[in-house]
Amino acid sequence: MGFSDDDCALLLELLELPTVSPLETSDPPQLWQAQRRYARAAEELGFRVLHHRPPDPGVLDRDDVPETVRRAGPEFLDAQPSLLLRLGPELPRSETVMFNVHLDTVAGLEPVGLRDGRFTGRGAIDAKGPAVALLSGIRDALPALRDDVAVLLQVVSGEEGGAMGTYGTRPLVEQGHVGRLNICCEPTGLRYLPRSTASMTARVRVDGQGSIDDRPDAGHNATALLGFLAQHLASRLDPTDRPGRLCVAGLRTGDLHNRVYGSGQLLLNLSYATTAEGAAAEKELQRAFEDGIAEFRERFSGSREFARTARDAAAITHLDWVKRGLPCLDDTDPWAENLLERAGARRWPDEEPAFTCDAIWMHDLPGCFTAVLGPGRLDTNHAHADGEHAERAELEEFAAVVSALLTEFARHRTGEEHDAA
Repeated sequence: MGFSDDDCALLLELLELPTVSPLETSDPPQLWQAQRRYARAAEELGFRVLHHRPPDPGVLDRDDVPETVRRAGPEFLDAQPSLLLRLGPELPRSETVMFNVHLDTVAGLEPVGLRDGRFTGRGAIDAKGPAVALLSGIRDALPALRDDVAVLLQVVSGEEGGAMGTYGTRPLVEQGHVGRLNICCEPTGLRYLPRSTASMTARVRVDGQGSIDDRPDAGHNATALLGFLAQHLASRLDPTDRPGRLCVAGLRTGDLHNRVYGSGQLLLNLSYATTAEGAAAEKELQRAFEDGIAEFRERFSGSREFARTARDAAAITHLDWVKRGLPCLDDTDPWAENLLERAGARRWPDEEPAFTCDAIWMHDLPGCFTAVLGPGRLDTNHAHADGEHAERAELEEFAAVVSALLTEFARHRTGEEHDAA
């Protein structure tokens, strides 16, 4: 049947429902409504709702939950439910395939439409379009599944807004709602990616005393100090010898020209491909920060305007963490990868950097293989940007891969069976 006209109508309905992460907007999201509409479409295929509710507020009481999420407080979770669906009987993990897809989006609503085979709207490619194509592919695979295979669908919140899946995907994974094969639906150009990076966000704060522009020497110049540290850290942490990336991000002190700002902050984001790399990068940042303070003190100790800032730099400057301690995914399984390739998915090149998504919470799961897979690409389909779109042909291709993947899984449900076939 492919990606049908009914699928097109469902996708347009979902795109019309604003589901922006509450971490990015004050407008109430319609995530409950979007997930209920999706559940009705899934129930037509035989799925049953196992779970549709917000997470327990206790999920926020963990050190690796980003500060922005903890600061939002438990109240916002009422508008952030996750949906869990199952097709077929409850079976062991070895007989189960799990798909994870998110219906929350970033901010910046886009005009919704379908013209010349192109869907537009926020979430068209990330990830409402893949979510609908997923149902299309499952529908086409139904004759092959019978009662031999269980299919779980995690339809989550909390992927966007910097939540990192901490209150959407992670609780469902920790409750055991996973399969022998787990697919996190994100735009990959139909290349399966068995890796997912994580990132940490450091904050350098200056808490000093400001002054008027006629007496700049009387205050602590947070602008000069943070500007110096931004350049120092950019030079020291430029990741020429590790896979992760460095983003020297927002620097904020003030907007006026006629005063010395005594306080401000600098943000840095560091991605990493392995937990060991992340730990090493964290230590290197701490060393570089301490060296930068010492170098600023030495360079400006004899200055007329900045001597006080130099003298007190160590006392008024602090490094803390907005986000850290998140895991990475780096999976391998010849049986599962062969299955994906037989279904028409190509492997993501090892030399091409991965990206961050909720797949990180499926790391080190016993008896499981996880990959990121979906239609379109984050850059060329303008995910998170103006002009986000998904081609109907891309969604049809993804649906075909999903159908083939489930059919192959039903034929060879374990590595042992596949080896004997």
